[in-house]
Amino acid sequence: MNGDDFIRTALEGKARAVASRPAEGQGTAVSRVRLREGLTCDVQEGDWKLVVGMPQSMGGANEGATPGVFGRAAFGTCLAISYGMWAARLGVSLESVEVDVHADYDARGELGVSSDIRPGYLEIRYVVRIESPAPASDVLRVLDTADRCSTFVDLFSRGAPLHREVQIAASGR
Repeated sequence: MNGDDFIRTALEGKARAVASRPAEGQGTAVSRVRLREGLTCDVQEGDWKLVVGMPQSMGGANEGATPGVFGRAAFGTCLAISYGMWAARLGVSLESVEVDVHADYDARGELGVSSDIRPGYLEIRYVVRIESPAPASDVLRVLDTADRCSTFVDLFSRGAPLHREVQIAASGR
């Protein structure tokens, strides 16, 4: 079984399973983030561990990529992986996939310098480069399907309800 056949078989099986038993596809993912000195965070989810931080120009210790890097990387990798998954499912051969994520920002919003500037990205664009022997119409069908079903396209374009819970414990200091 080649790579695309393996991917197609796995995804079709998962799709059938969640279609017949929706609860099998539902859950909650939890990432634990702990801030340490130097505006550096240790992140753990299951067996995966990451270090995220801020550069010295923002008061950090420059010990890890910034949250923005990880956010853009999450968006770009979600797209690239989705394109590969849908290409396999739809039987379209892709020889290479590259995604560039361009995010325009104005730090005045994040730093609280101007209430007229939003703290988030002003605009996000992504450029997809595909090499494929398939007709352009088949490649576009893959991209359109993947974008329509992408977790991060949905999150970045529509947002998700956001709820904050605060738990404060008195310290011994």
